[in-house]
Amino acid sequence: MDRLIYTSLTAMRGSMARQTATANNLANAQTPGFRAEISEAQSLWLRGDGANTRAFASENVIAADMRSGTITHSGRDLDVALAGDAMLTVQAPDGEESYTRRGDLQISANGLLTTGDGHPVQGSAGPITLPPFDSVSIDAEGGILIVPAGGDPQQPQEVDRLRLVTPTGSQIVKGLDGLFRVKDGGILPDDPDARVITRSIEGSNVNATTALVEMIEASRSWDTQLKLIGDARDLDAATTDLMQLPQ
Repeated sequence: MDRLIYTSLTAMRGSMARQTATANNLANAQTPGFRAEISEAQSLWLRGDGANTRAFASENVIAADMRSGTITHSGRDLDVALAGDAMLTVQAPDGEESYTRRGDLQISANGLLTTGDGHPVQGSAGPITLPPFDSVSIDAEGGILIVPAGGDPQQPQEVDRLRLVTPTGSQIVKGLDGLFRVKDGGILPDDPDARVITRSIEGSNVNATTALVEMIEASRSWDTQLKLIGDARDLDAATTDLMQLPQ
C-alpha cells in the first residue's frame, strides 16, 4: 500500500502548490502590471531495485504569463503603461537590480520615485530623486519633467529618465517578491526604442474566472487524493485481518 499512499501524498503536495499559486494570482487580480504565475505538474519516476514502477507527482511554479494586461487611461501624471515588452528597472529590497511592469509611480516624502509597492525606480544613474517642484510629468520616452518650485510653468526641465530595458533574448524569472530578474544573474540591456503610454496604467493579466476554476480543480484533486489514502488504509487493514485468520 505504500506505493499508493506516497504517490497520493506527493499529489496532495502538488495540489497545495497549485492552490498557493492560484491564490496569489487571485490576490493580485487588481495589482497594476502583475503577471500571473504558471504552475505545471510532472511525473517523477523513481530508479532503483524494486522502485522503478513508482512515479511521484511534482507541481511547481515554472514561469509567469507575460501577456499584457488591459491598459486604461487614468489621467494621473505619474501613471505610465509600458508599451510592447519593455520593463521598468527598479531596486529590490536586497539592493539587486530588478524589473517590473508596474507603472503606478509614487513620490516619497524625501522625493524618491518609487513604484506603488515601494521599490525605488532606477534612472540613468541610479535611484531617481526629485528636487522640490510645482508640477511633474513623464513624456513618452520616459523623461521626467518638472517645473521647479517657483519656476516658469512654460519651461519644464528634464531631471532624469526612466531606465527602460528589454527582456528580448534574455531569460528572466519571477521572484517571490513579484519582481523579475535575469536567470543566473546579470542585467537586461537598455532599450532605446522603448516607449511609455503616459497618464495610463496597465492592469493585471490575471483572469479571475479562470483562476477560480483552477482553485476548484486543485481543491477537488486534494479531496480525491485524500480519499485514495483512506482507501489504502482500509485495504491495508483488511489485508492485516486476513493474515490473522486461523490456519
